[in-house]
Order: sequence, then structure tokens, then C-alpha cells
Amino acid sequence: MSQAYQQILLEDESKKYTTSNTHKGLFQYNRLPYGVSSSPGIFQRTMENLLQGIPFVVVRVDDILVSGSNDEEHLANLEEVLKRLSEHGLRLKKKKCAFMVNEVVYLGQKINSQGIQPIQEKVRAITNAPAPTNVSEVRSYLAMINYYQKYLPNLSTILAPLHSLLEKGKSWKWSEEHQEAFRKSKELLKSSHLLVHYDPEKELILACDASPYGLGAVLSHRMEDNTEQPIAFASRSLSAAEKNYSQLDKEALAIVFGVKKFHQYVYGRHITILTDHKPFERVLHPDTMTPPMAAARIQRWTLILSAYDYVIQYKEGIQNANADALSRLPLPDTPGSTPVPEETILLMELLETTPIRAEQVKNWTKRTPILARVLKFIKQGWPSKCPDGEFQPYFQRRDELSVQDDCILWGNRVVVPPQGKRQVVDELHETHPGICKMKSLARSYVWWPNMDNDLENKVRTCNNCQINRKNPPEAPLHPWEWPSRPWERIHIDYAGPFLGKMFLIMVDAYSKWLEVHPTNVATSRATIEKLRSTFAIHGLPKTIVSDNGSNFCSEEFEEFLSKNGIHHRKTAPYHPASNGLAERAVQTFKEGTKKMSNKESLETRVSRFLFKYRITPHSTTGIAPAEMLMSRKPRCRLDVLHPDVRQRVQDQQKKQKELYVQHAVDRQLRPGDLVYSREYGKQQKWGPGVINTQTGPVSYTIQLEDDREVHRHQDQVIHRETPEENENDVMNPDINQQPVPDQQVVSEENAVPAARYPQRDRQTPDYYS
Repeated sequence: MSQAYQQILLEDESKKYTTSNTHKGLFQYNRLPYGVSSSPGIFQRTMENLLQGIPFVVVRVDDILVSGSNDEEHLANLEEVLKRLSEHGLRLKKKKCAFMVNEVVYLGQKINSQGIQPIQEKVRAITNAPAPTNVSEVRSYLAMINYYQKYLPNLSTILAPLHSLLEKGKSWKWSEEHQEAFRKSKELLKSSHLLVHYDPEKELILACDASPYGLGAVLSHRMEDNTEQPIAFASRSLSAAEKNYSQLDKEALAIVFGVKKFHQYVYGRHITILTDHKPFERVLHPDTMTPPMAAARIQRWTLILSAYDYVIQYKEGIQNANADALSRLPLPDTPGSTPVPEETILLMELLETTPIRAEQVKNWTKRTPILARVLKFIKQGWPSKCPDGEFQPYFQRRDELSVQDDCILWGNRVVVPPQGKRQVVDELHETHPGICKMKSLARSYVWWPNMDNDLENKVRTCNNCQINRKNPPEAPLHPWEWPSRPWERIHIDYAGPFLGKMFLIMVDAYSKWLEVHPTNVATSRATIEKLRSTFAIHGLPKTIVSDNGSNFCSEEFEEFLSKNGIHHRKTAPYHPASNGLAERAVQTFKEGTKKMSNKESLETRVSRFLFKYRITPHSTTGIAPAEMLMSRKPRCRLDVLHPDVRQRVQDQQKKQKELYVQHAVDRQLRPGDLVYSREYGKQQKWGPGVINTQTGPVSYTIQLEDDREVHRHQDQVIHRETPEENENDVMNPDINQQPVPDQQVVSEENAVPAARYPQRDRQTPDYYS
């Protein structure tokens, strides 16, 4: 464009800022003037807004580059650019325009279909420049040649002597070394590489590498012939702090440097990252978790890389020569300072509060032969194989070791030299924690080979720890032998004081039958009395198991057991689990009675608890204790819930009635009949009376001669005959003979099973015939 700035009209409010004072007065610009510091930015923004959205168009102030993948696309883009310029009143200078050319010079670079490279006319101004005579001229020369750094892969090595002249406090002295660097940089610029154009359709490859001194990265395209052609080169030197990183950290830093440097190329694209550090196939793989022991900076860098779509491929250093050379010959584009991570600062500060100091660790590390070599390996690179067996613990962790202030770190843990191990162990064991807590604390701050063994030995040999240690691990469970029959072995114990009483608990080992006896005192005498009453019901056991309570170990108690032939087995003192059956019974009894209503008396609550416990199947045997002990299942109120109980009762009653009818005589008694009624509690067995009323099928109310009225069953009444009714009888009936029925009729409410044996057929004596 011709007079580009002056084609932009100024607004009225902006004109006052361009006022110039001349000998003819004050004048204001109507158009954007040259010489105003903001003019380039204003014009650049205007052109970008004007031409935005048109593909294959690049504008740099007044230089517009229009291209296309073919002639038709190129002409269409050109037409759109000219149309927009015309619509906004902007004019081009025909002599400065070039249309439909295969090669163009743009921003000091020659661009054609093959790629991009510096133009010799621009390079000649640098190659013909005289040698600098002061620091300012050195700085200017470096600025000019660094503009072409993307073409010059080994520029940093050659320029290193020149950059040393820029160091603060260094006096100016141009030597032969500086002259040689100046000459080689010119030759390198003359033979600069051809860089291919970036193609969004071609595969992107980012080769990264790190050396003890610098970082290098090469962005390339994989071409159709499977070769790699560079798009751009990048390198920089390591800062003083970065030089102390482990080799793994340096290699990771090279990858982060590469993706940040070429962010505009790789962001949103799938890229292949090549590295000569094989652990990165696992450590930085996008689909795997970062190792927990990796340094904190590695974890931060993986977070940065997670924004990119990449795969990691291992490539040997010999095959990765381009990036390897850049890292070993880096540009002196070093950061002013590399901030130390906060977690490392905290770690080093914590070392100052321990019995040993960071300065001591640093000195001991340098004086220890093994650690001194490890420190050198970390800074300069590890050998491919472990040099010696003593280095094995460090060689296994070589990718996780780093250096901070000449102190070796494994992750965030300080590697303690042998001279400081005793002080660190004593500090960790100051409050005598256990082995696990000591290891947990140590693993947060320090490490050395066989550290766990040293910590374990410290605890094992500490006298205070041994005399105050916990109980040993519990012995394997040895159950009591199973008795052969009920009440062969019983377990006893006392529960209480509980609910104002002491309770003697007895459990049968065979049936799990439970006996609970409340008592006011838990003495040997009271225990003997309760056992005696229980033995009267169940018999004597062979063995009694108890704890070592004084009531069970007294001479009186032992004598009682000895007289009854009972073997007494006492459990170990302070070990309730040995008498677990009784201990569990105590717990069950307490829990059960606590949950019952307080409105009932203590005896009622205990009885109800025992009844339910004894009829409930035990969790061990699966059978109710009562059924195990008595070989029958006791009847309870829940039995009436069974749907066939009523029918069974009715059937049983019918059988009983049929059996009874075979021997019974149905006597007809009516109100007014003279009878003898059964008397109880008197010498006279029968008393005369008269039936008043019939209260049931076989029950009556009888008025006796002494005016008493009694209720009697038919079996308790005998018909009384008068002399007129039985004139042929020589004597009155013997009233002392009671016709007792063979079997009573059972009501529905009180039904009982039928007799197991047939009833005796009773006949009248011969002398009554």
C-alpha cells in the first residue's frame, strides 16, 4: 500500500491528540500520521479487522500476503481482499504489488512451494557486519541473528562465548575465542536450513531432548516418503536451578518447553512426541497415572500436558540427533531465574529444625563416595548400566532423583547420608511411636537404603518400647472339646452387680442350657448353695469351668467340688475369652433383661428371659437348649398359632372319649335325687345330700344335711337309696367304696395326651355278689 497510514481517517475527538505547533500556528492531522507511537498498532488492528475471515491471507501492517491451494482458490481470495479494500476506500500501489507468483519475499524471508528460508540480501547485512567493539554492539548482533534462530539448529553452541560477554560485572575483552564464534555464526547463517510449510493435514512430530546444559526441540512433518522435514527449531539453556534437576525432570522439562514453544502448531492437533528417555513411555503416558513418588514438578507438568493430544514414543539418542544436538548446544535463551517449588522450600526449611541441617546433608553427600557419584550422575546423566551393586538402590530410582542445593532428593524426601542416619532415627523415635508410625513419618521426609530395617531395629532394641509394648498377637483359636452328653461340663461366672443383685450364670457346654440364680452376695457359700440346688435337678457334672475369682478358688469351694467328684478347670487370669461360653451368656443375659419392661418384678423378668432363651434354637447347635437337654420340645404360647393344633386336640379328645366310654357308666342324676357327696378333709368320706341343680353335663350343686351347698362332679356323687327303694337288700351299700373312674374326661381347655397303657378292669368283689 502507498502512504498506508494516511489512508485512515481520524475521528474528530482524536484529532486534538495530533496537534502540531508550527511557526504558522497550530495544525491537526485529519488522517493517521507517521511518527505517532500508537499508529502501527492502530493500523495493524484496522487491517486485521478488515480482512478477517478470508482464508490464506496474512497481513503485517501494510504488507498483505494472499495465497491459495490452487489458482481458483487463490483468485477467489484475492478478489475478496480487493473488494474489501475498495469498499473501505483503501488504495494499493501497483508497482509494489505482485500477482500470481510462485515465490515471494515476505518479512525478510523467501517463501515458495518448497518452504521458507532467509533471503540472502537480508542475511548479507549480517554476514558482512564488522566485529563488535563493545557490549552494546554484541547485544545488537545477537538480536539480529536470533531473529533467524528457527533456521539454525546449533546456534546456541556457537554463540555461547559471545553471551558470556553480557554477564554482569565482566570486563570487556574481545579474544580469539569470541572472534571464532562470531565467524562461525555468520557461516551458519549462510547455510541456513530450508523449513517446510506447516500443513494441517500432515502428521506432526515433536522431538525433544535435554542435556546437562540445555533443552532442544524440533517440530517436523512426516512426509509422504516417511522422512521428517523440520518446520522450526527451538532451544534454550538451563538455569542454575534447572541444572540440578534429575535427568528425568530435565527430559520432562524439554517436552514442556517444546509444546509451549510450538503451542500455536500443536494445540488441538494429535502429535507424536519423540524422546530418548524410555521411562516417559510410562511416566508421561496420557492414559496412565503419574507415579506417586514422582517429583511435584513432574505432576504439575503432566497437568500442563493433559491439555494436548499426544503419544510418547521412545527413540534412541543416536536416532534423535536433531533434538539431542540442540539440547547439548542450546541457545542462551535462559530464564532470569527458575523459582524453587514451594514444597521444596518447605522441605529445606524443615531440615533446619531437625538435629541435622541441610548444610550438613550437603557436606556429607559430597564426602560420601557413593553419594558423590550419585550426585554427579544426577547432574550429568546416568550410565546405561548400574556401575556397582552399591548403586543399585539409587539406580532403580534414577528417574525420580533430583538435586536441591546439592542435597539429593527422592521425590520430596531427602536422601540422608550414612553420617546422619542415627540422628534422624533418634528424632523419629523421640516419642517412641510404633514401627508403622515411624515409617509413615519417615516416608514423608527422608530416605536411605534399608531405611525400613533400620527403623524396625530401633524399635526392637528400645528398652522403653519393649517394657511397655502391647500384648503379643492373639493365639490361634482352640475351641473346647465337645461333651458327649448333657451336663457333662458346665461353665460358670458371675454377672453383676446388675439390677441391685449378683447373678450366678451356669451354661451347659453340650445343650447350651442356661441357669441364672440371683443372689445378694457372690461368696463361695452362696455359690455352693446355688450349685447344690441346681445339681438336685440336673445331677452332678464331670467338669466345672470358671475364672480365677476368689469365690471360685476358695478352699471351701474346692472341697465342695472334690466331695462331689467334680473336676475344676480354671481359665488363665485376665483372659475372659478362655471362658467365652460363660462370658457370652453373661452378656446375653444382661442385654436381654435390660430391654424388658421395668414394671415386672426381677424374678418375673429373669423367668421370662430364661424361658425364651431355652426354647430358642442356639446359633451354635441350631437346636433349642431345652430340646437338647430334655430330648423334647417344650410347649409355649406360640404353639397355638399352628393351624392344625385345634384339629389335633379335637381328634385326641375324641379318642380319649371313646376309650373312656368302654369302661365308664353314664348314671342319670336329676335335681331332687338323694345322693352321697364326696367329703374332703373329714374322717367321714361320704356325706348325704340332695341334688339342687345340674350345672353341666356331669356337674351338680348338692345341698348337704348340714345346710352346706357344694359343687361336685358326677364321679364325686353316689346315688343314695332308701329302705323302701331296696327292700330286698339285706344291708346298705358300703359308702366307703368309691366308684373311681378309670380315666377322667378332659375338657377342651385342659386336654392331655391319652394314657400310654390300658386301664385295669375293676370288678366287684365276690362277697358282694
